[in-house]
Amino acid sequence: MAQSRSDLAKSRNKTEQDSCWKKYIETELEAAKKWSHKWGFLKTPVDELIHHKKEENTSPKIELPEHLQVRPVTPVEKYIKVLPSPPVPKTTQRFIGWRSAVPELQLEHGFQIRSCKGSFFKDLKWPREPSD
Repeated sequence: MAQSRSDLAKSRNKTEQDSCWKKYIETELEAAKKWSHKWGFLKTPVDELIHHKKEENTSPKIELPEHLQVRPVTPVEKYIKVLPSPPVPKTTQRFIGWRSAVPELQLEHGFQIRSCKGSFFKDLKWPREPSD
């Protein structure tokens, strides 16, 4: 039958237990010596780390020529104007395309499709704008 741990511990003699304990202590002491070399940076305070980082970032500013400077950001509202939507339809069937059906909202523009081999409409001899 299998012996339990307590039976195994009783069966060992005292010198064997003592040697196991000595090995355990030796490995703990070695790990304690190596810890500061591997993980000692964790003991430095956060303020000290931030202070060193601030000192590194103090580099002289270089003036860029005017053509390389970044222009200020223009607001999107200047170019894109979104008008208020019409009231939401009461049925789901009317919900599809309810904003694009209103011509004042101008959701669809007459963009032309261009490709490197020529226009698709030219190949099929279709008119550029759809006719109603």
